[in-house]
Amino acid sequence: MKPVTLKEILPYEQYEILRPRLRPLIIAEKERRRLAIGEHLTLLFENGQTVWYQVEEMVRSERMKDEDAIRHEIDTYNELLPRPGELTATMLIEYADEAQRDAALRALIGLERHFWIRIGERREPARFDTRQIATDRISAVQFVRFPLGGLDQDDFLKFAAAGKIAIEVDHPELTARAEIIGPIAKALASDLADP
Repeated sequence: MKPVTLKEILPYEQYEILRPRLRPLIIAEKERRRLAIGEHLTLLFENGQTVWYQVEEMVRSERMKDEDAIRHEIDTYNELLPRPGELTATMLIEYADEAQRDAALRALIGLERHFWIRIGERREPARFDTRQIATDRISAVQFVRFPLGGLDQDDFLKFAAAGKIAIEVDHPELTARAEIIGPIAKALASDLADP
């Protein structure tokens, strides 16, 4: 997937004018890429549009004009883009109650060893960004890569149509499963076709 470049980033003043029209489009794109896994985990699968939007929002909120600062944001968010043969997602651990969330973030240590993508009978471990992992608690926002083991767009759609692609969690403190089917499967398959 093509990384976001500096020339694609609008000056924040110009983006501010376009934002009311662009924001609903990006929110709709994010919704078709969102997967709830049980009650407390959500994956937002990333692509070029979602990454571009996150950079624009950071430039806007920080009122950035310095090209080096903007490049830093671009480099940071481009890490979220999938490489060939994989999917990437931002994972949110969500609890409405702050005390519950704090307890869960401590109890879910080791989650990175209990997170999988199942493709047919094969189960591949997710790859977490180790910079977000601590020994006493995990971060409520994680960046996750899902290797597809050579699966192409057509095979991905066939497995998804048969209900044979899912995200699975088997942590002692949290077990959950969510199939990748329907509109989200089509959205993610389109990522695999992206040169």
